[in-house]
Amino acid sequence: MGSYGELVIRCPRLGGEVTFSYCEREAGEFPCRQVVRCWEAGFPVEAYLRETMTPEVWERFCGQVPQDRITTLLDLVEAAKRRRNAE
Repeated sequence: MGSYGELVIRCPRLGGEVTFSYCEREAGEFPCRQVVRCWEAGFPVEAYLRETMTPEVWERFCGQVPQDRITTLLDLVEAAKRRRNAE
C-alpha cells in the first residue's frame, strides 16, 4: 500500500490542517481515535492501518474507551509541548 503520511486534511478536533502522519501517531502508540472516520473518504485508511498494525495492536486500538473532554484537552496540550521541545 502507498505512503499516505503527507496527505493533509482539516482536523475537526484541532480546527486546523494536519497530515495523516500526525493522525497516525496523535495518541502515542495509537492513531487518533477518529482517524478512520476522518480519512475514509480520502483513501482506504482502515485497510492501511490493519496492514501496518499487528492484530493485537489493532484490537487494542479499536477497544479504546473515549476520554472525557478535559482529559483529552490536557493530553493534547502535553503532546504539543513534547513536540515543541523535541524540535
